[in-house]
Amino acid sequence: MTLITVLRIIWMASAALLTVLVLLHSPKGDGIAGIGGQAQLFTSAKSAEKTLNQVTWTLSIIFIGLTIILSAGWLAN
Repeated sequence: MTLITVLRIIWMASAALLTVLVLLHSPKGDGIAGIGGQAQLFTSAKSAEKTLNQVTWTLSIIFIGLTIILSAGWLAN
């Protein structure tokens, strides 16, 4: 396996995991429920949400970095 093949596999895996993690996030806004008083007034940031945010940001940076490296052609085939 060449370096480019390994990077492409990591790139595809990060894209799939990033899609799943974004779908796991809870919505930030209350939407129309906030008008009728159904919104929660006091919410606390949970450690699970914080960890989910950190993993999502890390995978985003990996995905964008590998996208730039693979598309720029900096690595020899």
